[in-house]
Amino acid sequence: MPIKRMDNVGIVVDDLEATIDFRRELGLELEGRAAIEGEWAGRVTGLVDQHVEIAMMRTPDGHSRLELSRFLRPPAVADHRNAPVNALGYLRVMFTLDKIDETLERLRKRGAQLVGEVVDYQDTYRLCYIGGPGGLLIGLAQELR
Repeated sequence: MPIKRMDNVGIVVDDLEATIDFRRELGLELEGRAAIEGEWAGRVTGLVDQHVEIAMMRTPDGHSRLELSRFLRPPAVADHRNAPVNALGYLRVMFTLDKIDETLERLRKRGAQLVGEVVDYQDTYRLCYIGGPGGLLIGLAQELR
């Protein structure tokens, strides 16, 4: 049987509140929050005695979700935030929006920094990467046609 859908993308963060606020400014909606702990959770992740705060955020169209996780126990063990864009593994999430310049202006007030430049690609998209809270990489795309 083929995959039914992609449910969410999980991102481990060090400041859950700042990340939620930043993603809200970007246009995502907070769907819910929870604390995840207990024996069942450790059986899923392989982490014994875990305690994680999560926030589920969804895109306005309701089709995509981000699961933001802040590990209280055990602590995060690796940090990929300084990896270049050609590093192996999951790197970033990209969002399509209507007005990239206006969005950048709003996000800069919350600490966003351009990684490179805003670039037009073949008269089809305006694209850029920004660093958000905790240095997490986000891609922004504006359709030009």
